[in-house]
Amino acid sequence: MARSSLEDMPVLPLAESFALTAAYNADSFPDKVNLGQGVYRDENSRPWVLPSVRSAEERLHKQNLNHEYLPITGHSPFNQKARQLIFGRELANHQNIRTIQTVAGTGANHLAALFCARYVRPKNVFISDPSWDNHYSIWETAGPDITQKLYPYYDAVARSFNFEGTMAELEDSAEENDIVVLHPCAHNPTGHDPTHDQWRKIAEIVGRKRLFVVFDSAYQGFASGDPDADAWAIRNFYSTFFGYSSPLSKNPPAGMLVCQSLSKNFGLYGERIGALHLITHPSVSAEGAYSHLIRLVRSEISCPALFGARIVDTIWSDSELRTHWEKDVKTMALRIQGVRVALKSELEKINTKGDWSHITRQIGMFSYTGLSKSQVQLLREVHHVYMLDNGRMSMSGLNGKNIGYVARAIKDVIGQAQ
Repeated sequence: MARSSLEDMPVLPLAESFALTAAYNADSFPDKVNLGQGVYRDENSRPWVLPSVRSAEERLHKQNLNHEYLPITGHSPFNQKARQLIFGRELANHQNIRTIQTVAGTGANHLAALFCARYVRPKNVFISDPSWDNHYSIWETAGPDITQKLYPYYDAVARSFNFEGTMAELEDSAEENDIVVLHPCAHNPTGHDPTHDQWRKIAEIVGRKRLFVVFDSAYQGFASGDPDADAWAIRNFYSTFFGYSSPLSKNPPAGMLVCQSLSKNFGLYGERIGALHLITHPSVSAEGAYSHLIRLVRSEISCPALFGARIVDTIWSDSELRTHWEKDVKTMALRIQGVRVALKSELEKINTKGDWSHITRQIGMFSYTGLSKSQVQLLREVHHVYMLDNGRMSMSGLNGKNIGYVARAIKDVIGQAQ
């Protein structure tokens, strides 16, 4: 009898963030701190249901709605609202933007990678170094024949965005039709974003070399507290290459994809709500490409989930609820900004070795602390403070009760490493 190849399959390790959460949950130490999981927590380290979301839930409950299947493309009112959120009301009406509902941001990224592998057919995909770890896995799974190349996003010495390194890599290595994965705001894991001028220069090289951009928008509104400000890069790229007025590029890229998660900014983690937006040049019909996206969704999930889509639509369809949601988003963003200031202040107050100004120069949920893997392991083993091995800290896990403890723990492991 032929031997099954399944017998030789090795046991793969659990994804680091999930393994870290499991280890944290199993830890009985009373003062343990979880700085690994990328979810919002309130000042008491508890999950926070946005008040605007709770109000929307109550309204939906009173309507005695059914639970029928959605169309393959998703909940049409949700798609419209998601498009308005990411592109603004004026651009969202353009017919060269087509939207399909996805299983959160991960599903949007996976669908984007599948689409690009089958129909764009690039030689290379450029992913920032470092990036959200799932970017590498998604592109390996969806496009195994596409070469992954890393552009040097982070300057470890200056602890800032490596603009020169990024531009040089794209200039030297990117070929026409290659994919570039970009984070429009709150870069994960570094928390460092390009300036507007730098974004314009990135757009220039994208247009000149005719590259295909995939934006991954996971933190719109959550980053700065202003959803419009956090969408600036996406809207600028759209207006530059694909707007109905004459594009600046005479020979623009073939298209662009925008992956949109609504997990963080609506607190709908478990509802797995997201969208993928396909943008084509106004002179080209989007129908053909859009139909292929629809077929990919049909073969994978048939149709997406309904409840989260109804919540987003309910909030964005009511001016009072939308205003309340904007206040909720700002509440989350301001709390994260506040703990950044508090942690930096505490580290400096106790004379922790090093310059900690990068903590407040970063934006969004994460801080790329600069701690080494061995220091992170010491934090976990000695102090029960959990963060990813690369030193990425989820700022949401900090609060007034544990910032002092975490700062002292960081100072201790830095001292032990000397």
